[in-house]
Amino acid sequence: MKRFRFPLRPVAVLRAHRQARAREAFAQAVHLYVEAEQRHAAVRARREELETVMHDGRRATFRAADEIAFWGAYRHVCEEEIRAERAVIETRAAMETRREEYLAAHRAVKVVEKLEQKARALHRRLTGRAEMAELDELAGFRRARQPATANFT
Repeated sequence: MKRFRFPLRPVAVLRAHRQARAREAFAQAVHLYVEAEQRHAAVRARREELETVMHDGRRATFRAADEIAFWGAYRHVCEEEIRAERAVIETRAAMETRREEYLAAHRAVKVVEKLEQKARALHRRLTGRAEMAELDELAGFRRARQPATANFT
C-alpha cells in the first residue's frame, strides 16, 4: 500500500504555529483587560469611599480647609477613575482585535485540516480500489490454474 503524503503539511505546520502565537497574544490581552478592570474597580471603590466620607462629614461642623482638601482629593480620584476607564476601553478594544486575529488563524488551520481529511479519504478510496483490483487479479490467476472440470450431467 502506498504511504499517504499530504503536500500541504508545511502550510499546516506554519498555520498551527501562527494560531498558537495568536492564542498566546489573545490570552495576554485578556489578562491585561482583567487587570485594567480590577484597577478601575479599585479606583471606583476609592471614589465611592471618599464620597461617603465627604457626605458624612457635612453633617458635622463645616470646615472650609477640610472641604477644600476633600474636593482636591476627590477631583484627583475622579481624574484617576477616568484614566482607568479609558484604559479599560483601550484594553477591551485590543482584546477584541486579538480575538479576531486568533479566530482568523483558527479558521485557517481548520481549512487545512479539512483539506487533509479530504485528501486522506481520497487516498483510502484509491488504495482500496488498487487493493481490490490486485485481489481480483489474484483470484483470476487461481481460477485459471485450477483444472477445468466439466459438470455435465
